[in-house]
Amino acid sequence: MNKKRLVFDIEMVGEDFDKFDKATVKDLTKNLPDPKKDPLGYEKSMQDLKRNLVFSPLTGKIVAIGVYDVDEQKGAVYYDTNGKKAKDTEIKGIKYVAMNEAEMLTKFWGIAEITDEFISFFGRRADVPYMMIRSAVHGIRPSKDLVSNRYNSAGFRGATHHDLFDLLTFYGGAMFKGSLHRWCRAFGIQSPKESGMDGSDVGPAYATGKYLDIAKYNAEDLFATSKLFHYWDQYLRPKN
Repeated sequence: MNKKRLVFDIEMVGEDFDKFDKATVKDLTKNLPDPKKDPLGYEKSMQDLKRNLVFSPLTGKIVAIGVYDVDEQKGAVYYDTNGKKAKDTEIKGIKYVAMNEAEMLTKFWGIAEITDEFISFFGRRADVPYMMIRSAVHGIRPSKDLVSNRYNSAGFRGATHHDLFDLLTFYGGAMFKGSLHRWCRAFGIQSPKESGMDGSDVGPAYATGKYLDIAKYNAEDLFATSKLFHYWDQYLRPKN
């Protein structure tokens, strides 16, 4: 029986800083420079703070989750439309389905139950912890442990998760590392950035209602990660 191998990726946005309560604002800004003594430093730090809200599941949320079967070469992107209706559509083997965050997380963990191997780029430290916390916020229990068992040793319980960021840098043992874009460039793979969007564009795109554009960008991440995985799987994966 063939194993089900699934690439996954998420997109997130930060909350609106101006809508935080006073206690949260005070907590977030307590280490910023004094605005009276260093107004330029304060302004720069404030801009950085607002820009980085997206990276914490405490001040951000998931707006797209993509899954892609590397063997069947088809998948789906579940994406948030901020309550607006959108028709399901399919483009290049990817189904685009509008859902809220709780629905897309429930869908992902349901698919995870029947998946044998998971594939990501930097997912073990970024995507998965984020999804797990956001799931708990919604009262959803993850169906698989994709954080533990980093080295996929047979003697330990847990799902097999191939994080290409780890694998291609030999778990940090190599003196080099790089973004997904740089790895794609080196292997001659079309980079997601060639779609005209990158991670920093997701927040503004969401704010202006470009929900499907975000979902399509997520799909490009899936395609690129899948192709990069095939290089590792064919030429670098240890033989049993």
